[in-house]
Amino acid sequence: MSSERDFVRDHTAIASPPLVPEIRLHLATEVTPLWQATEATLQRSQLPPPYWAFAWAGGQALARHLLDHPALVAGRNVLDFGAGGGIVAIAAAKAGARVTAAEPDRFALAALALNAALNGVAIATEGGDALAGDGSWDAVLAGDMCYERPLAERLVAWLTARARDGALILLGDPGRAYLPTTGLRALARYWVPTPLDLEDREARETTVWQLNV
Repeated sequence: MSSERDFVRDHTAIASPPLVPEIRLHLATEVTPLWQATEATLQRSQLPPPYWAFAWAGGQALARHLLDHPALVAGRNVLDFGAGGGIVAIAAAKAGARVTAAEPDRFALAALALNAALNGVAIATEGGDALAGDGSWDAVLAGDMCYERPLAERLVAWLTARARDGALILLGDPGRAYLPTTGLRALARYWVPTPLDLEDREARETTVWQLNV
């Protein structure tokens, strides 16, 4: 893990996302150089983009909402699914939750550990397939995870089962293609600035949804 943490330190800069100035993160300024550096480090080509190095719109909106409404998660056992660099997990921890961050990418886990320390919070991590088990979570958070059909369909089915078990399910989403069309209640909307090398516009209206069953 130490080599991954060194990689994160060497290829990112510490900054605060526009919508969440209370949180500081190791963030990349451009996607292409970091993508190329990741492929060179792993000696593999055609890797997925380094999602962990950017504060995506859905994650920023969900983090903002948790900081503004800490009672949603305070004192609860919370899972942040697809945690990336940890912006949602950190916000939940700052709001008083006991947080586990589920993330299979080892560079993301390294970034998350650095970011948690940077913000003075403790976050447990889970590097396996969180959707393979049921989990006993009081709340599950997912920021910007409905961008790809296979993942979104599997995730939504799993989240629906957790909601039926009584868990609070919150999603932050800026209008991704595979967001479910039913069972959602809008809690808040935010305009989130977005870089043009990641998105097709300079800001996206992003909604925090509660999944109901």
